[in-house]
Amino acid sequence: MNSIFSGTRLRDMIRSIRACKTAAEERGVVRKECADIRASINENDPHDRHRNLAKLMFIHMLGYPTHFGQMECLKLIASPGFPEKRIGYLGLMLLLDERQEVLMLVTNSLKQDLNHTNQYVVGLALCALGNICSAEMARDLAPEVERLIQFRDPNIRKKAALCSTRIVRKVPDLAENFINAASSLLKEKHHGVLITGVQLCYELCTINDEALEYFRKKCTEGLIKTLRDITNSAYQPEYDVAGITDPFLHIRLLKLLRVLGHGDADASDLMTDILAQVATKTESNKNAGNAVLYECVETIMAIEDTSSLRVLAINILGRFLSNRDNNIRYVALNMLMKAIAFDDQAVQRHRVTILECVKDPDASIRKRALELVSLLVNENNVKQLTKELIDYLEISDEDFKEDLSAKICSIVEKFSPEKIWYIDQMLKVLSEAGKFVKDDVWHALIVVISNASELHGYTVRALYKAVLTYSEQETLVRVAIWCIGEYGDLLVNNVGMLGIEDPITVTESDAVDVVEDAITRHNSDMTTKAMALVALLKLSSRFPSISERIKDIIVKQKGSLLLEMQQRAIEFNSIVDRHKNIRSSLVERMPVLDEATFNVRRAGSLPASVSTMAKPSVSIPNGVAAAPLVDLLDLGSDDIMAAPSSSGADFLQDLLGVDLGSSSAQSGATPGPKAGADLLMDILSIGTPSPAQNNTSSIDLLSTAGINNNPSNALDTLSSPAPPHIATTASAGGMFDLLDGLSPSPSKEATNGPAYPPIVAYESSTLKIEFTFAKPSGNPQETNVQATFINLSPNTFTDFIFQAAVPKFLQLHLDPASSNTLPASGNITQNLRVTNSQHGKKSLVMRMRIGYKLNGKDVLEEGQINNFPRGL
Repeated sequence: MNSIFSGTRLRDMIRSIRACKTAAEERGVVRKECADIRASINENDPHDRHRNLAKLMFIHMLGYPTHFGQMECLKLIASPGFPEKRIGYLGLMLLLDERQEVLMLVTNSLKQDLNHTNQYVVGLALCALGNICSAEMARDLAPEVERLIQFRDPNIRKKAALCSTRIVRKVPDLAENFINAASSLLKEKHHGVLITGVQLCYELCTINDEALEYFRKKCTEGLIKTLRDITNSAYQPEYDVAGITDPFLHIRLLKLLRVLGHGDADASDLMTDILAQVATKTESNKNAGNAVLYECVETIMAIEDTSSLRVLAINILGRFLSNRDNNIRYVALNMLMKAIAFDDQAVQRHRVTILECVKDPDASIRKRALELVSLLVNENNVKQLTKELIDYLEISDEDFKEDLSAKICSIVEKFSPEKIWYIDQMLKVLSEAGKFVKDDVWHALIVVISNASELHGYTVRALYKAVLTYSEQETLVRVAIWCIGEYGDLLVNNVGMLGIEDPITVTESDAVDVVEDAITRHNSDMTTKAMALVALLKLSSRFPSISERIKDIIVKQKGSLLLEMQQRAIEFNSIVDRHKNIRSSLVERMPVLDEATFNVRRAGSLPASVSTMAKPSVSIPNGVAAAPLVDLLDLGSDDIMAAPSSSGADFLQDLLGVDLGSSSAQSGATPGPKAGADLLMDILSIGTPSPAQNNTSSIDLLSTAGINNNPSNALDTLSSPAPPHIATTASAGGMFDLLDGLSPSPSKEATNGPAYPPIVAYESSTLKIEFTFAKPSGNPQETNVQATFINLSPNTFTDFIFQAAVPKFLQLHLDPASSNTLPASGNITQNLRVTNSQHGKKSLVMRMRIGYKLNGKDVLEEGQINNFPRGL
């Protein structure tokens, strides 16, 4: 064994390492061999230097550290003999990279070897430089490499061209030095030199605009002639690959022509004929031919060309789709996705073949084909393509149904010609793959259904029939029980029958059976059960004859393991049992959901804290924050972060930032508009209140008596009269202003109070906010603030919004800003009104957030304002 580790022969070390049975044994062998190599290096024995380096390279390939042998590479490179230089350069390329500082020491040796009389030594130096060249080495050695491009031996010219490619990548400034030398290589007859010259020209064109213009004017015709000669050449055994003459050179030439023709009509016209010739004459029964055809298609799509040649290219891709090779089909689908932008009609001709690829066993091809189909859909073919995809959805694999159903839903939503067709297709998807459909999809379906009043009866009947067959599809069940709860009476009475429907007989018990099955099924989730419970409450009003049965189903949920279900069951049972006089108004049909606003919110273009509805009656103007955000309330004060009271009134008061309890103390309070009470009733799902309840229902609902002990007591207060001292709706009006901005802004009052200096509330590199203050006479607690937002940048801010939060002892009202667009170097204003209930004891403090869009990107700035003048 000692002879094995003597370090005398490479093959012995390899044999001993391969004979190791464990990793620990291998590490031991390597450790001992490395020790022998270190000892030999310390002895500075030149005879074993090349053998030691060879063993170090093998050890390096096994993953062990070999940094201690780097200097041996430099010593071997400096040796005069070719064998030592060869192993030295090989070690240099393996053991070092361009980031090593040691590499600086080899520059002089490389320069000497590039000027060596032995062409094989020159070749070694070029190979090493082409592999590990750094920017500094490139600048030092570029003249020698440029000179070697004109060397007499073709192998040296080839290596010099490849080395030049590395140099211009590392130092693009040197590109202009190689333009003339590279153009001379394009006239070479030797294919090895020619292909490297074409590659060098390609790199120069992508890096340097001057080189691109030079090659366009001087070399385009020569490249076309070279490509024509290769395409029409007879059989050459030294270059032939599967019947194609030098496909590698073919591809390099096509890539260079693609760069030269892109954006230049004259160059594109010159290469039209040869591209058509390559596309028609190249055989596609072998992989080499397919590679050339694919590059030809890429070039046709990239250059400025007529539609006829692009149709030819798309037809080639259509043939690729019928190939048995998965890789060829995949690249064809990728290329067709790009080709749609050039000629949609030509791609549409291959629609049948593309649809077949959707059914391919290969998952990658299925997904890519599905993306391509979605790009092919338009108003004319949406029904046909959707039918094909839904038919395949029925038999597709489970792991593909999620992607397929999502794409079908996206297509149906985008290109639906009519609502009834949209509803039909969505029901088919929910029936086949309901458990794979995302929440926002069925939410959107409910929004569409609520807006299609003439289709309510048709929809609820279609859902009833579907849920009887596909009851295991959770999403379908949710939509069905929501519609049955809303439109159960239309289902039972066959209201709104369409000519395409067959009459069905559904009793009230049948409708309740569907909902009961959903709430009692063991695999129903919390959302489904909650929706079923709400549907039962609504059906108790729509079906009075079986309200007792519905009550029994609700009562059973009092024993549910889910706390939410227990609480709702108690509340709903109280409504069914003891509040029949208000039940009908509580369970009225939901108002029509605004479809446009839902789509905007779904797209994520609205902040969560601001509601912008399409109807003027419920819109929030720019700059008004709907409610203080949690992250805006962190002001570091106990007053701000105090736990909310258990009282419903206090909780809503904290949420909305209005004082419901002290409204009676405000002198001169006038009754709020009826719309404000209606809005609050809508929020609480109580429907439109009677005139006698307009001023009292909101306060009654928020009564704190016994809510914690018995949730149903909150409902008892609905039928009890309100105390006279809270009959005013000033607080509802305040809430109305905050939520919807509908009440008219208060007129500016006289400001005869003391003057306060303006402050710079916030300043960043792009935005500055200034506050000016005024006190209305006779009310020291109130402060009118005018905020001026100044754009310090040369860019316009769009969708500008200002939000603010204050502690509990303050009340804040924000008027709409003068504009939601802040022009470059301009300003806009916004009025605020702050009421300090601790005036004289606590100073004003505010946390604010500004959001806007800059060049289409959302920007958010936050800050805290503590420098308010004292006495506000």
